[in-house]
Amino acid sequence: MTEQRYVSALAYRSLTALYDPVVRFTSRESRFKTALLQQAELSAGQRVLDLACGTATLTLLAKQLQPQAEFVGVDGDPQMLDRARRKAVVAGVTMQFDESLSHQLPYADASFDRVLSSLFFHHLNRANKLSTLREVRRVLKPDGELHVADWGKAANGLMRTLFYGVQLLDGFANTADNVTGQLPKLMLEAGFIQARETKRFATALGTLSLYRARPTGVFDSGAGSTV
Repeated sequence: MTEQRYVSALAYRSLTALYDPVVRFTSRESRFKTALLQQAELSAGQRVLDLACGTATLTLLAKQLQPQAEFVGVDGDPQMLDRARRKAVVAGVTMQFDESLSHQLPYADASFDRVLSSLFFHHLNRANKLSTLREVRRVLKPDGELHVADWGKAANGLMRTLFYGVQLLDGFANTADNVTGQLPKLMLEAGFIQARETKRFATALGTLSLYRARPTGVFDSGAGSTV
């Protein structure tokens, strides 16, 4: 495994303060994150991990939609976590946030019902994508599920051209598996039983896809649709 190092959300720590507005205005954030949470079918009593939670936009939205579930956010960037904690205070919710890299999570085996991830895997090279996915599988319960929103295979030439901006910022090597649609294959390689793309969103920076995977059992078959 390639040693994993932390990569800031917008590649440079000096851009961290811009992360929330950049994501909001370029990725149809509200729509795709709401769709991801609807796909995850969160329910009362579940324990849910937001992997690479960043400033906790997704975590707090999930808590709002399902207040009776327990949510934990984990991220490798202390600056992001500081922002996440402040946002949680403003929202009036108590929530656990932990600092850790994704390939060595500080949680027991089979301790989460759901793992969510938004715009994270494209920051990792292939070896670290796989090590992270194996770690996610470890912390998921046997009937748990992984739900991911990240850049996916370009739906057309325009989406491919727009995605070059992301690649210039985050690196062509790290984003190669995303733009060629390899995330479901990597999930299977990491030990998930079934993994698939479920939906695509056309955005100002390219095609953004939703994925789901399970460590055991199967989902109904289906292909992603563009919205």
